[in-house]
Amino acid sequence: MWKEVLSVTFYRAVFAEFLATSIYVFFGLGSVLRWPSALPTILQISITFNLAAATVVQIAWHVSGAHVNPAVTMAFLLGSRISLARAACYMVAQLAGGIAGAATLYGVTPAEVQGSLGINTVRSNITSGQAVAVELILTFQLVLCYFASTDRHRNANSPATFIGISVALGHLIGIYFTGCSMNPARSFGPAVIVNKFTVHWVISLLGWKG
Repeated sequence: MWKEVLSVTFYRAVFAEFLATSIYVFFGLGSVLRWPSALPTILQISITFNLAAATVVQIAWHVSGAHVNPAVTMAFLLGSRISLARAACYMVAQLAGGIAGAATLYGVTPAEVQGSLGINTVRSNITSGQAVAVELILTFQLVLCYFASTDRHRNANSPATFIGISVALGHLIGIYFTGCSMNPARSFGPAVIVNKFTVHWVISLLGWKG
């Protein structure tokens, strides 16, 4: 384990997770901002998260595996695909990247548009139990897609396209229920910046169970 932790490639991979997650969160949350002249549509948000996910996976895939999501990293740890040390460092980097991406977006966005910065919230007519079930299903399909598309025995090509599609699929349904998280870093980042953690346990922590 120590040999892995002390290698340059290890820290390059950790930094790649930080950078990729910050880019993903910046562009993803940017599509949710409610500009008075052009309110976002569900299709617009889904496509943006799709493109953001595909882009960062393409960027970081050969460096870190492009998890960009603590839920994916946890699943890979449980599946014995990565070491405990790498998983722990990845998840810290991803959460930090989520905060950095949200902070950057907050800093460049006019005050009247910032709003809640796209934090995930459970809709008023959705119970906590329903929100839990939906987030579990959405995260589960994303994790399965990661496992299938990154299996080098089945596919040697970049999984960016398929993972992007999986992210878009989740948003097309999940936005109606919880705003669609599927990624604790995506939820944690803006929640920290606007200091609002309402029902955060439902939205963010559930991602770890994917």
